[in-house]
Amino acid sequence: MTDCPFCEIAAGRAPAQIVQEWDDALAIVPLNPVTDGHLLVIPRDHVRDFSTDPDVSALTMLRAAELASGPQPMNLITSRGRAATQSVFHLHLHLVPRTANDGLALPWYSGRRKQTAEEPTR
Repeated sequence: MTDCPFCEIAAGRAPAQIVQEWDDALAIVPLNPVTDGHLLVIPRDHVRDFSTDPDVSALTMLRAAELASGPQPMNLITSRGRAATQSVFHLHLHLVPRTANDGLALPWYSGRRKQTAEEPTR
């Protein structure tokens, strides 16, 4: 697919900082990393998102897990659809290393738990 930036990278027709290569996937540094060590893991085959081809998604997750092995706290993030913040419509997994107080807030977590009716006030 020639209009897909990740297909162009996988085919060697577009530049990228490649960190790891496999027969079925690549790990690259994103254009705007949100933390030190932030990587994208992309399959070489064009797959729109994680629900399009479960086999390719599973292999891509395997590659991400290989890179993420070790004690470093990390988020693994992927999206499906524009409303879910997908901006490139080629499956990609964000590996985002985290540290305490790194300042990166995810949209569904404020750092505080909401108290439920059953929980006592502290």
